[in-house]
Amino acid sequence: MDYFTVEIADRAIASFRSENHEEAMHFFEAEDFRDDLTVLESEGKPLWDRKAALSLRKATTEEASEVEHAYEFDDDPERTIEDEFVVFLVPVADLTDEGEDTED
Repeated sequence: MDYFTVEIADRAIASFRSENHEEAMHFFEAEDFRDDLTVLESEGKPLWDRKAALSLRKATTEEASEVEHAYEFDDDPERTIEDEFVVFLVPVADLTDEGEDTED
């Protein structure tokens, strides 16, 4: 298993693990993932404005450790090691949750 980090404008944003670089690129290039980066915010601004440089690189030892630590404490009993598991390295909030009324 390899670890990868997504950078936006040269700032490490998120890390995840993948079987290999090709699989990591497939996840990184997925429109769903990129859409998520536009609806998540950090410090009051969207993580990605679709203009800033978006890149993928091998994770540092510290970033890989963050992924492993988060996976160990994941409370989803259905998740397996093969599932996508992204750990954000910056505080994030979901913009789509703001002001929404929840209906039961």
